[in-house]
Amino acid sequence: MANILIIDDEEQLCKGMKSAINHMGHDVMYVTSLNEGLEKSESGLYDVVFLDVRLPDGNGLDVLKSIKSTDSNPEVIIMTGKGEFEGVESAIKDGAWNYLEKPLLINVIKQQLSHALQHREEKSATKTLKVFKREAIVGDSPQINNCLRLAAQAALTDINVLITGATGTGKECFASSIHENSNRAHGNFVIVDCAALPETLVESTLFGHVRGAFTGADRDRDGLIKQADGGTLFLDEIGELPLSIQKAFLRVLQEHTFRPLGGKTELRSNFRLIAATNRDLAGMVSEGLFREDLLFRIQSFVISLPPLKERIHDIQKLAMYYILNICERERIPAKGFSSDFISTLASYSWPGNIRELFHAIEWAISKARYETTLFSKSLPDHIRIKAANASLKRSDQSTEENIKSDIKLSCKAFPRLKDFREAIIMEHEKKYMHELIAVTNGNIDMACSISGLGRSRLYGLLKSHGITKSY
Repeated sequence: MANILIIDDEEQLCKGMKSAINHMGHDVMYVTSLNEGLEKSESGLYDVVFLDVRLPDGNGLDVLKSIKSTDSNPEVIIMTGKGEFEGVESAIKDGAWNYLEKPLLINVIKQQLSHALQHREEKSATKTLKVFKREAIVGDSPQINNCLRLAAQAALTDINVLITGATGTGKECFASSIHENSNRAHGNFVIVDCAALPETLVESTLFGHVRGAFTGADRDRDGLIKQADGGTLFLDEIGELPLSIQKAFLRVLQEHTFRPLGGKTELRSNFRLIAATNRDLAGMVSEGLFREDLLFRIQSFVISLPPLKERIHDIQKLAMYYILNICERERIPAKGFSSDFISTLASYSWPGNIRELFHAIEWAISKARYETTLFSKSLPDHIRIKAANASLKRSDQSTEENIKSDIKLSCKAFPRLKDFREAIIMEHEKKYMHELIAVTNGNIDMACSISGLGRSRLYGLLKSHGITKSY
């Protein structure tokens, strides 16, 4: 999934392009003025920008270099009116991907976008993934590689990042890797588990407090926001942050200043924000449970992590990684595993994702502590039961499909009644003629007398069945 920006003052065209590109599986944002376009390109990370030449507040070609020089260095596709080709040469020299003439056909838009994204992916795959530190992120499936590429892009800037995904998909690992690969790696990576914050202590925990701010506050204490100064503040499960705190935190995010509980002066904290959630924040906004302005702030760059059931290709590598880590932690010899161990893991749906996989392998190693090889029997019973049921279900489906296939083949081979009748008649007619000639010892007159056939008809039947009268 790529992030696309359209800068064009024809709103109908923008809506049509947005719909077509959305159907390709990409996120699309459009604006209708040059100033808005520049602001969006500077505040967000875009893979491709469609840029109109003639806009109400300026010429798109004048800002082409500025857009190309933003952190994400997007591919820029120029759009212009019919016959307006004066700027083609300069646009290409300034790094434009292509120069398209309006009106634009949908298939042309899709083709140009696909080519630009393919070029961008191939260019960045070799450059970013080779140097991206990803110690705790295991796997090389297309799904996880796409997320890694996005994380590598995010690490190049200080842009706010929102990581979405179900519980246990590795959101904290990705947040930590973005921090470790950024220019803030020397600073603290401060984790705030919003789901575990008692509402009465949220302000004190985040903003800190001064001595005497409340009963028991016997000394000044820095909050987590201050501890993240120069580093990264990771708000895990930000959807659980109380509404009363969301407004205060929005100001902190905008100004990077805050006031400790009971304090009289504002303090600064130069932190980079990464947030994560397993909830539908847009849905929460519509229900009044999450501030829309805060959502806009935190989702400047979004990475959506896939569930483990969509990464079956990575199961074996993840299993090897966790087996080695757990054995090392427990100070026991590294264990091997059988093919049925991996096939059972691959057959399970993993509702708890990577976290559940880790606990399952930890259980298996504990159960088979004195054995050198892990078999499926070592896994928790509920995983084996579900995997067995899934296997039986697939077997039943396969059998049913085979039966249906056989029936279809039989149906195709089953003749029409007319054809069947003619085939039976021909078979018995041939047998009759053989026996007739045998009984009469090839005597045609006798054969005609017995069969009631004329000589010409008899000869015709003998010839059609390839029978000679020499017996």
